[in-house]
Amino acid sequence: MNSWEIFSTHQNNPSLKWIHYFPIYDRYFTQWKNKSLIFLEIGVFQGGSGSIWSKFFGPMATIIGIDINPDCRRFETPFYKIRIGDQSDPRFLQHVIGEFGIPDIVLDDGSHKQDHILASFEFLYPKMHKNSIYMVEDLHTAYWPDYNGGKDNPNTFINKTKGYIDQLHVMHHDIPHDPIMNDTFAIHVYDSITVFEKGAAFKKDHVFSGNIK
Repeated sequence: MNSWEIFSTHQNNPSLKWIHYFPIYDRYFTQWKNKSLIFLEIGVFQGGSGSIWSKFFGPMATIIGIDINPDCRRFETPFYKIRIGDQSDPRFLQHVIGEFGIPDIVLDDGSHKQDHILASFEFLYPKMHKNSIYMVEDLHTAYWPDYNGGKDNPNTFINKTKGYIDQLHVMHHDIPHDPIMNDTFAIHVYDSITVFEKGAAFKKDHVFSGNIK
């Protein structure tokens, strides 16, 4: 089943998603189905997504949810581990990594505050292995002042991502290299979602085929 089929037939604890997210989930997450992986979702809400992701990825996946609200502990199941803490606190994030290991996939659906999103990304992303996925959703909040957003605010995750795109092209300009983008294979931008793919960077050189004249 794809993510929409699982979501639309889900019962019990609720989950809230934009409908256009589901093809994006399937594009980047399907390759991980029925494999051993560590999936970390920032933001538990009312616990529904843990069940959904457990069904989607299968029994070999370790599904972890983190949230600052201690009431979220009640949503823990044998297949959905929940830890309580602040997503912008590196000590808390390190504790989660120390317990479960470095995640293969991070899905940030947490506070949506821009400084929190950036803090989680700056701590977790450099530690992730090649072929990992880091996805941030609900980034329309990057334009909303209540979430520390604003179109011209240089510190929103949207505007930071524009700078990260420049970093993919670092050999073609003189902007100082930001090591956070080491081993970044690609950055994908959708309405309200950005996806960072880790992997061996392309060898950036010209190659030829045919007869050179």
